[in-house]
Amino acid sequence: MTTWIISDLHLSAQRPAVTQAFLHWLKAEVAHAKALYILGDFFEVWVGDDVLKDAQHGAEFLPVVKALRQLSDSGVKLYFMHGNRDFLIGEEFAKASGLTLLADPTLIKMGNKRILLSHGDALCTDDTAYQQFRSQVRSTQWQQTFLSQPLKARIAFAEQARSQSAQNKAMQSKDIMDVNQSAVEQFLIEYEYPEVLLHGHTHRPNTHQVVIDDYICERWVLGDWHDTAVVCRLDDDKIELVTLQLNR
Repeated sequence: MTTWIISDLHLSAQRPAVTQAFLHWLKAEVAHAKALYILGDFFEVWVGDDVLKDAQHGAEFLPVVKALRQLSDSGVKLYFMHGNRDFLIGEEFAKASGLTLLADPTLIKMGNKRILLSHGDALCTDDTAYQQFRSQVRSTQWQQTFLSQPLKARIAFAEQARSQSAQNKAMQSKDIMDVNQSAVEQFLIEYEYPEVLLHGHTHRPNTHQVVIDDYICERWVLGDWHDTAVVCRLDDDKIELVTLQLNR
């Protein structure tokens, strides 16, 4: 049976066509699959699981939660790894959606292949300002303090952070926002040279060969979701990147 791996959907009320395309894809393809892995940036922003209970702001997320829950109840295994946009997704969302939260990175085995899954932002070590921000917001203390604030204040903070992030990206070299080769190699060494390192985040779908310590590994990069999406499909020992047409 098929396993799908996706990332970087950036679902939001501002892009309803992408949400509808995702929901259609779930029914058409994933409903018959063994498992679905979501490697972060599933949502454009997530300010806490309590948003699901808010009448004004929670409505946009409920159809997605419902669709995931139906998949899970039908027997499809669902897994989620935090991205840089939705690192505050917690156990309440996981329970409502019927999915299992994964650490970043996580090593899985498909057939005879060991596949190391990651969102990918931890590999972009040349962007030192982002890595400092990442370390701060992933700390338990910061998250507890942030989540204790009113929902309205958290939403305002997230909007400001998104605006600042867009400005920073416009000023930075594209190479700085890509993965660092040494960081990639360190991942592969730490996890004993898996055949494949699979991640998203950079929005640069492709496959790359990495030769290190006489081992040949591959780095597979997923794409973000716009008119098309590049996802990974695994069937037994076969692994491939598949381009989905979303604008139909």
